[in-house]
Amino acid sequence: MNITVIGTGYVGLVSGTCFAEMGHDVTCVDVDEEKVAQLSSGEVPIYEPDLDRYFERARNEDRLHFTTDLAKGLTDAKVVFFALPTPPGEDGSADLSYVLDAAEDVADLLVAEAESEYRIIVNKSTVPVGTGDEVEGVFADRGLEAGGGFDVGSNP
Repeated sequence: MNITVIGTGYVGLVSGTCFAEMGHDVTCVDVDEEKVAQLSSGEVPIYEPDLDRYFERARNEDRLHFTTDLAKGLTDAKVVFFALPTPPGEDGSADLSYVLDAAEDVADLLVAEAESEYRIIVNKSTVPVGTGDEVEGVFADRGLEAGGGFDVGSNP
């Protein structure tokens, strides 16, 4: 299965690498060109036991890819994971701006596709309850219908 992971921080990189280790074709998307270049050249910027071994194997077997181009990252993806920062706001609540901005970008690309394929959009578990509804609302605002062209879930 083709999977896209948006965000290559700790959660995104480990998740993407593990999905690739399980045999999926994974494209990780990030806006940080320097980080994408580093990952594309085989450098793992974080430590997790055995991550470097799985990362190298997945790259060598052409199952793990990195890009800054979201449209390219979504090509043929059946599942799109949002692994984006949710820093605390001044009041301590999670800042969902990265998640909602990514939802807007993904929704816009799906609307622009001539024949958009069904996608499952997955939030990471660290977002607050109700975030799935907010992401679904972003898609609905663009005329996309849950249960038709997409559904939103959460990865516990």
